[in-house]
Amino acid sequence: MTRFVPVRAPMSSSNNCRQLEIVLGETVFFPEQAGYSRFLSTSWSQQEQSLTPSCIVRPQNTEDVSKAIKVLSQYQEAGKSIIAGCKFAIRGAGHTPWAGSANIEGGATIDMASIISVDLNPAETVVSVGAGARWSAVYSALDAVGVGVAGGRVADVGVGGLVTGGGLSHHAPRYGFVCDQVVNYEIVLANGTAVNANATTNSDLWFALKGGSNNFGVVTRFDLKTFPQGKLWGGSIYNPIDTLPAQIQAFVDFNNASNYDTNAAVINGYSFTSRIASWIAVNLLVYTKHEVNPRVLRPFTDIKPQFGNTMRLTNLSDLTSEQVHNAPGGFRQVLCPYCRYKDYVADMIQRSQLFLTRTYGIDPVFLKEVFQIANTTLQTFANASGLVYTLAYEPLPSVITSHGAANASSPNALGLDPDAGPQVVALQSIQWADATDDATINEAARRIWAQADELAVKMGLQRKWIYLNYADRDQDPIGSYGSENVGKLQAVSRKYDPTGLFQMNVPGGFKLFDKGAAESKDPNCTRVVRV
Repeated sequence: MTRFVPVRAPMSSSNNCRQLEIVLGETVFFPEQAGYSRFLSTSWSQQEQSLTPSCIVRPQNTEDVSKAIKVLSQYQEAGKSIIAGCKFAIRGAGHTPWAGSANIEGGATIDMASIISVDLNPAETVVSVGAGARWSAVYSALDAVGVGVAGGRVADVGVGGLVTGGGLSHHAPRYGFVCDQVVNYEIVLANGTAVNANATTNSDLWFALKGGSNNFGVVTRFDLKTFPQGKLWGGSIYNPIDTLPAQIQAFVDFNNASNYDTNAAVINGYSFTSRIASWIAVNLLVYTKHEVNPRVLRPFTDIKPQFGNTMRLTNLSDLTSEQVHNAPGGFRQVLCPYCRYKDYVADMIQRSQLFLTRTYGIDPVFLKEVFQIANTTLQTFANASGLVYTLAYEPLPSVITSHGAANASSPNALGLDPDAGPQVVALQSIQWADATDDATINEAARRIWAQADELAVKMGLQRKWIYLNYADRDQDPIGSYGSENVGKLQAVSRKYDPTGLFQMNVPGGFKLFDKGAAESKDPNCTRVVRV
């Protein structure tokens, strides 16, 4: 395997930051400035807020991004391709919670928060979105003219991270992953050049960006297909946990349907909080047509009793804004989209977070047993201060995976095979208040998946795929795309980033080559030699 070998460079992060200031002026912020503090406060999790880069660069446009990359790479020639530059991070909206995902300690962080344009073409068929925009801005602009786009299910999630990680949406059954709807990426490469990647220009890069994350450059704009979209029907329903058998059966029947209704979307969740020491079942239900309580969702809506019900005719802006209230920012966060109802939400205090994901085949006995495994293991940390634990199941039927399959007209890099049949994306998301519980909770969460994996193997339900946008830092989502697609992604990296800038000097995210080198503990800037 090709490796990138780090060699200590004479430059410090602070020197690179001063160079950035010379080139980019007031768009560069240092720790003593108010803009620096504001940046830290806008990260979704306190884990990310806890990191202190040497400087923050807030480019105003693609040209600024190009200038920043040229400074941070500092190309030199010495026989082989060599980069001398400091490590840096790239942040869209900062919604990934684990520390180092989109921020950095001691390097430079490129904050895309000023590149937020949302422009609909005259034919209203393509919307061009700046990489720092949040889905709230996209939906607000499109709702006003009666069109929609496949995008995030929480309004303040960023466009950039969701799309480059693949992206699940309420429209996935109709249009596939969000990345399947990208007709063009504008991206700044390692040499500072801005290029387009689409079906006819740099098509190999276009493929790689559909799930390849931050491994190839800094995306500055996404051009996404749109479609007519009026009112839709959606919201959340809260039920007591003793309805779990009916919930699971409804979920399995929904996912296994031979005539899958591509207007329907479901997230089936089970949440526990130490505040009330009990579980609750929550379904996020959406029907993307103007139809109240459609037949396909009645197996969920008919489950009684209900503690709460927010189902209504609405639009994407309103529906996704509801989920923001379910997972507010500014805390030590976990993905917890089911924790709003009445006293079910614990007090807003500083929290640690973890989320881990798996993909399995679908079987009602298995899904109920996974819940029992989680419930039993949960008892070892059920009294943890501020605990909110969620186990969520999301359908992954063939109607979703077929859009970007290898034989599709525009395949993605995710490596999913529609012939594998219906699958389920399972997510554990956990938040807690006291750092003394960190080790216990981290170990317990991994033990839950280990036991679930063992059962899945016995039942023939184990699947390899890992959804990148739900992955923890020690998981390997890109490896789960399969050796053929990983090889293609590596080839694209060699072609467009021949010196490995985005492999070695951007430690955040999930890398394509030597993970150990990319996560070097050396806080200094590095010089990277391709061997």
